[in-house]
Amino acid sequence: MATEKPAGLFAAAALSIALVSYLLFSHQTSAILPWRKAPRKCPRRKRKERRGLVEAIGNTPLIRINSLSDATGCEILGKAEFLNPGGSIKDRVAVKIIEEALESGALVEGGIVTEGSAGSTAISLATVAPAYGCKCHVVIPDDAAAEKAQIIEALGANVERVRPVSITHRDHFVNVARRRALEANKLAAKLGEASEIKDNGMSKDYSKGGFFADQFENLANFRAHYEGTGPEIWEQTEGNLDAFVAAAGTGGTVAGVSRYLKEKNPNVKCFLIDPPGSGLFNRVTRGVLYTKEEAEGRRLKNPFDTITEGIGINRLTKNFLMADLDGAYRGTDKEAVEMSSYELHWSCSSSTGFRTWAHNSNYIM
Repeated sequence: MATEKPAGLFAAAALSIALVSYLLFSHQTSAILPWRKAPRKCPRRKRKERRGLVEAIGNTPLIRINSLSDATGCEILGKAEFLNPGGSIKDRVAVKIIEEALESGALVEGGIVTEGSAGSTAISLATVAPAYGCKCHVVIPDDAAAEKAQIIEALGANVERVRPVSITHRDHFVNVARRRALEANKLAAKLGEASEIKDNGMSKDYSKGGFFADQFENLANFRAHYEGTGPEIWEQTEGNLDAFVAAAGTGGTVAGVSRYLKEKNPNVKCFLIDPPGSGLFNRVTRGVLYTKEEAEGRRLKNPFDTITEGIGINRLTKNFLMADLDGAYRGTDKEAVEMSSYELHWSCSSSTGFRTWAHNSNYIM
């Protein structure tokens, strides 16, 4: 969906902040209107000891963004997902996907978790899989940054690079990853039969098969945020929320968090922020998955280009369909760059994703 450019490292964060700038100035509070009640600070929670890599995932703090909060008179907080071991919110998804696969028997200890990803999900799976005694095989397009492949390999995963093609092509990196899991299962079955014949039913140590993580369509993605991220936000803000804003790639975060918050309080407003070239904005606002770049007579081989990575898509995923949204906003690359310059120290990878909440009529990032 998005091109591999250095600016993409922080663009997703900036898109959300740019939107917040628009919302905040139409929702002034205590610093600008002194008669308004000052917002209550988020309570400090007693930290408990965490054992092992998996327990270090989640329970990330909400951090006040001073510059934006002071400039607008609103309390703007960011969920510090970069503090997860793998550096992004995708650690939560990796854990949930692997745990559910192990529980269902779709994956066994020693098996291979495969995924097509050039972003944080690949890094998270490579980080988490060994904690469950599993291996990881990642398929990425060969135009992805070389540093990403190096990081994934350094974490012990196998990296397979393929040429970039349409998602409908059998050799798209996601489709190749799905195929690799099937091949691993066939190999495991074949080796198992041979071993049983040779050793009179006593199997040897052979391939344990594969499991395709399928982050876009696997609802474990949605559940990771419905059962984890959403409840954390609700607890950390003591339920004093007005709004939540997030971008969407797979749609798992915006879906899981929005649905949880809406169930806790239907008055919490949940919005999507969408980058150039993505059809989700029109889907939410008009009910049609369509972009102007795809208009008849204007369709180009590469109809759009954006500096953002990991967000925006032109198809509906099972995860995104679970979202409970009140509306959507379109962000631009110009807004993303300008806001990232304004709040550069909050830059993060697109998959870390900035999430926006509001507290006592004070928007919170």
